[in-house]
Amino acid sequence: MAANTAGQADRLLANQSQPAISSRGILRWVPSVLWILAAVLLVASILFPYWGMTLYAPQYPGGLSVRVFVNAMTGDEDPLMDEVREIDGLNHYIGMRPLGEAAQFERSIAIPAVIIFAVCLLIAALWRRKWAWLLVIPPLTFPAVFLGDLAYWLNNFGQNLDPAAPLSSAIHPFTPPVLGEGVVGQFRTVAHVDVGWFLAAGAAVLILVALVIHFWLARRAAVDELSHA
Repeated sequence: MAANTAGQADRLLANQSQPAISSRGILRWVPSVLWILAAVLLVASILFPYWGMTLYAPQYPGGLSVRVFVNAMTGDEDPLMDEVREIDGLNHYIGMRPLGEAAQFERSIAIPAVIIFAVCLLIAALWRRKWAWLLVIPPLTFPAVFLGDLAYWLNNFGQNLDPAAPLSSAIHPFTPPVLGEGVVGQFRTVAHVDVGWFLAAGAAVLILVALVIHFWLARRAAVDELSHA
């Protein structure tokens, strides 16, 4: 009688655990799907600007815009004006170097780097080995690294003005803001992140969610292994 009762209890527990095991089996594929989606978002981000700034000056009340892609820098879509050259002309008066001199190395490797990030995500999604998650760390940090590098160059350009510039006596070294509004003399700038950065940031969110699920599943598997030991 006691043996039958124990056997029934074991069968009941086994039946109750089957749905949990089944759902966990489905959930184990979620990180791979999220990493693949993140790879798609990263590659798509190449097509869009990551950051933008509009400079307002008395002679340009409508503003001059510059858009920063991972590998290039352009003005807006107005074919009648090279806005980057116009901004460089205004910056010359305060002693700031041409914008094209900034982040030349970073721009030269940006496209290959993003493609490598996407490949790393695909490998992590399909390889599914214990340490494969380490491959997703570089693309996870990429949006923050982009803004950090941008902040470095803005500070570098603003703090190293040419003392022989026409307005050098009126303009002191400064640091243009990465985000928001800045004012220097008669110039006003408004900076913001753009579509490409949001796509990369969306990829980073997917990667982070996938990592949380990945480690949760690994922890549950370790607990189950100990309980059956």
